Amino acid sequence: MATHLEEEQLILDSLDRFLETEVKQHVHQLEHDDIYPAEIVEKMKELGLFGCIIDTDYGGLGLSTSTYAKIVARISETWMSLSGIINSHLIMAAAVQRHGTPEQKAYYLPKFATGELRGGIGLTEPDAGTDLQAIRTVAKRDGDHYVVNGTKTWITNSMYGNTIALLVKTDPAAQPRHKGMSLLIAEKGPGFKVARKLEKLGYRGIDTCELVFEDYRVPVDRLIGGVEGVGLKQVLSGLELGRINVAARGVGVASAALKEATSYSQVRKTFGKPICEHQAIQLMLGEMATRVEASRLLVESAARAYDEGRRCDMEAGMAKYFATESAVTNAMDAMRIHGGYGYSKEYNIERLYRDAPLLTIGEGTNELQRIIIAKQLIERNPA
Repeated sequence: MATHLEEEQLILDSLDRFLETEVKQHVHQLEHDDIYPAEIVEKMKELGLFGCIIDTDYGGLGLSTSTYAKIVARISETWMSLSGIINSHLIMAAAVQRHGTPEQKAYYLPKFATGELRGGIGLTEPDAGTDLQAIRTVAKRDGDHYVVNGTKTWITNSMYGNTIALLVKTDPAAQPRHKGMSLLIAEKGPGFKVARKLEKLGYRGIDTCELVFEDYRVPVDRLIGGVEGVGLKQVLSGLELGRINVAARGVGVASAALKEATSYSQVRKTFGKPICEHQAIQLMLGEMATRVEASRLLVESAARAYDEGRRCDMEAGMAKYFATESAVTNAMDAMRIHGGYGYSKEYNIERLYRDAPLLTIGEGTNELQRIIIAKQLIERNPA
């Protein structure tokens, strides 16, 4: 019988083959033209990637977060946008798996695992990003339905997906505010409108949209967990997974930048020798390599804590903060090592340079991560 490590290696080897044969040669064109990778997504369904962390009882792969983080890092090393297509979906799935009623799990998780139902999380609003308690989307009870009105923005998988875990106010007057917040499983239907696709600096090819809900009706039995007022708590537990994912994306982008720079520095010559023999370049490569390895270890630590069921907002925050800043710095250093070619759209470097900054913003800004780290540090080490 195969060990956990052997199973993990088989999955990663299969993923590597998929990325090499089905993805790599298409990335440049799809990203440049901002085209949704529909055929690649269908193959991702076949590989079971939409069920990565869904229990095997519900048809998922039942992978550990540690293995999932390695999958995300490898995908992001090839094309970061693809990792977002599974990440947002799996945060939604994790909310149902952790907090859903038995009936919700039995109905939704198998459909999430195959990608038949696919989507993400509807949290951010035009005036509510990091401060989620400030959301204004309201769901009013009307018999056996909720009637939803409001706007969401920066919602991944919302144009080509069909289901959203939607954060709403079921009691806008509640104090503290989080006690009036609930999480609904929202499938597309009348009143659920994709208003527009957002144009982005990087992270292209993936559908990021603004949504408008106008008298959109959701059956009451799609309230996750069947209890009002705990939506924010349900979301925050999923965001720990999301932050580990974004940190793993940082590892992938930082690693891709390092590999591009290492390779280029050995073939580009100045003053009669490869630039990798110049001390200034060696100093940069040494720092880039150290950032990648430190980021990888921080992600492993956070994923292990999540798998063990420990509170891990500090570990996830550290991984997310350090790995994403490493991605930004490595992308810039790789561009400098490439010189003028790094600024050209013919090379991968300029894509990495555009993709990396999003990671410092998404799933909670890096400024917020440092505050979370400090608060937890103090709480865990009382004087």
